[in-house]
Amino acid sequence: MTVDTDAANKVLAGLRPFPVAITTIDGGFGNGLMSLSAGSASIIPEAPRATISLTKYNKTHDMVANSGIFVMHMLSAEDDQLEKSLEILMTLGGSSGRDGDKLSKLRTKTGVTGAPILLDAHSYVEARIVGTLDVQESSIFVGDVVAAEILNPGQRLKINEAWGKLPEEWIAQYDANHEPQLANARARRFGQKV
Repeated sequence: MTVDTDAANKVLAGLRPFPVAITTIDGGFGNGLMSLSAGSASIIPEAPRATISLTKYNKTHDMVANSGIFVMHMLSAEDDQLEKSLEILMTLGGSSGRDGDKLSKLRTKTGVTGAPILLDAHSYVEARIVGTLDVQESSIFVGDVVAAEILNPGQRLKINEAWGKLPEEWIAQYDANHEPQLANARARRFGQKV
């Protein structure tokens, strides 16, 4: 049986419309990244849960696994907030936390778990992990929401909208930085040496 991967990727891409900034803290060091794999994980309105999927290649993955906490931030599409949203996206999505402190470039406050909250985000939920699923190249983390706030009301930024406004040189650098992550994921999935 062969899978039409083009069709599958088009269907699945429709489920990931929003870029999500993930932050955490572990051992006193804060870090973060951008993800397209995040969402709601509960239907019980009085007990919300959030879910994120992080590739094992990323430093943030290990920090979330060690600390048991994460913050999921939505970004704003509003005209007066768009520049800040793109700054968050480029800062957290443009380099590895192994290369240095990414969060010092962004405005933050400390959340109830101790994790950094991005003040220029649209909104956030802060969560404590209740379950983790290992899926070879990634881990799916599910957390009970322990805090939430709308920081900048209005529309949330969609990925196709954001991608159309990012500088071409940043996109080229992102693509180059993404290659080792993709190679690591393929190796983990298909049983090659990592």
